Amino acid sequence: MLKQNLQFKLSQKLSPQQIQLMKLIQLPTLAFEQKLKQELEENPALESGKEENEINEDPYEDTYDDLDDSETITAEDINIDDYLSDDEIPDYRTHANNYSADEDEKSVPYAAGISFNQYLVNQLNTVYLSDEEWSIAEFLVGSIDESGYIRRPIADIMDDLAFTQNIYTDEESILKVLKTVQSLDPPGVGARSLDECLILQLTRKEPTPPIELATTILKRSFDQFTKKHYQKLIAKHNITEEELKAAIAEIERLNPKPGGSYSGNTKMIEHVIPDFSIRIVDGDLELTLNGRNAPELHVSKNYNEMLKGYKDTKKKSKAQKDTVLFIKQKLDAAKWFIDAIKQRQQTLFVTMSTIMEYQKEYFLTGDERKLRPMILKDIADKIQMDVSTVSRVANSKYVDTPYGTKLIKSLFSESMKNEQGEDVSTTEIKKILETVIGEETKKKPLTDDKLAKILKDKGYPIARRTVAKYRELLGIPVARLRKEI
Repeated sequence: MLKQNLQFKLSQKLSPQQIQLMKLIQLPTLAFEQKLKQELEENPALESGKEENEINEDPYEDTYDDLDDSETITAEDINIDDYLSDDEIPDYRTHANNYSADEDEKSVPYAAGISFNQYLVNQLNTVYLSDEEWSIAEFLVGSIDESGYIRRPIADIMDDLAFTQNIYTDEESILKVLKTVQSLDPPGVGARSLDECLILQLTRKEPTPPIELATTILKRSFDQFTKKHYQKLIAKHNITEEELKAAIAEIERLNPKPGGSYSGNTKMIEHVIPDFSIRIVDGDLELTLNGRNAPELHVSKNYNEMLKGYKDTKKKSKAQKDTVLFIKQKLDAAKWFIDAIKQRQQTLFVTMSTIMEYQKEYFLTGDERKLRPMILKDIADKIQMDVSTVSRVANSKYVDTPYGTKLIKSLFSESMKNEQGEDVSTTEIKKILETVIGEETKKKPLTDDKLAKILKDKGYPIARRTVAKYRELLGIPVARLRKEI
């Protein structure tokens, strides 16, 4: 049975403008430029560059006030889910044929280059192999990963050859072809383990006593070598400390990832474009926003005049009304986008200015020990914005300083109490820990317990497990692995 009742519901919705602003704030410079380019391509009412004839600040605010109310575009007419979606590509761009005047296919140029595996296959063409051996060698090359290793057992490769290539062979034949693959460049390619990779590289070198000793150590005492049990190696191989030192020097010159040395690989190289720049001028800090974040945009004057022309038409056909609606949508979108860009610039500058003042001593000296404890809420309270807004600015933005380009997020850190009861940044403690480890005697590195005691003597009472945590965050191995002869 149907029932009718009244229900009060309190809800909060984000307007399209707010959503657009939030998405723009979190974009770094390069991604912002791509978004700007995309918006200029999709909205003909939005133009870049200086306008020839300046018009009023809101060029179309009163051009369609007296139009039919049914044609007014409001936030409720916008599907919020479409704004929240990551896929912002308009529908017409997903069609193979958009029925334009020029329907010829356009060829897009790509950078020339060959993959690492194809580079190895090309080398196989210079080696004499039977048809079956060639098929096995090609399969082995296809099994090499980007580091240059074959990670799969020979037995599994033998089974795959039978099932996928219809080649029935034995492990001995595969190992014979594997030696051919391992003779290719770069040296060490096709190895099945780190010790085999290093040994393959040593065999390519001219035999010398250090190289021969290094090869023997890798073949007979690889486990002791990785654990840096140098005294055991000296006793086992009946050598002097200087001879061991020379052999280790030869091993350290080798490449543990031969695949990474291939110059023709297609890995992407990321370039960091700083969003801000901080300079010291007459003993004071000066902050500037990257000019690429402040484009000159304006609403198309042609679209504005077009809308005025339709306004003067007393009796409009359905097609004309549809045209007016389209123009108003594009003008609204252009105005929203321009306003969002201005708010983005202001938010970025205000947030970074506050961070710069908060960490003024660090930016003036470059000493990481001068970094004050700072969390997102500290900045959010000062600029009276939400913590999420500060997070969007800090997570993906970089600042160019006299001491290098820094990720803004790295300037934030928790606080700890020192012996005087003062709040100190965990970054300061990490820097001191890194300095202590850098000054230690490498023949007898400091354990975490000893590091904790040294830090306590310096006025930073932290536990051994905290020292181990900070050491791992700094990428510093345990004392045993820092040992040198």
